[in-house]
Amino acid sequence: MRRAVALIGLFGIVGAGLSLSLLPISKTSAAPNDQRTFLIPASDGYGVADCLAAKSECGKIVADAWCEAQGFAKASAYGLASREDFTGSLSKAKAAPAAVPEQPLVITCGG
Repeated sequence: MRRAVALIGLFGIVGAGLSLSLLPISKTSAAPNDQRTFLIPASDGYGVADCLAAKSECGKIVADAWCEAQGFAKASAYGLASREDFTGSLSKAKAAPAAVPEQPLVITCGG
């Protein structure tokens, strides 16, 4: 009985391997002219905020890696986000000043 179960299990594993090897290999990627902008919190825990904010070679490497992870070829722009790009950044005319949150980072991927 054990041999029959083991043999059925072996055929199942071999069949699954064959079916996966016959599937076409496809890579997901964005359209060639498609661009997308990502807002990333400055305190994301990865410690890359200094690189991205300084627009250094380090920032270019990090931004390109981020875009590749999102399915894009490379980063077209990166740096600190402008105050208008994120919600809650504009204060009302006579509102009491609130604590200023850390300015998020922006990465534009594509092209």
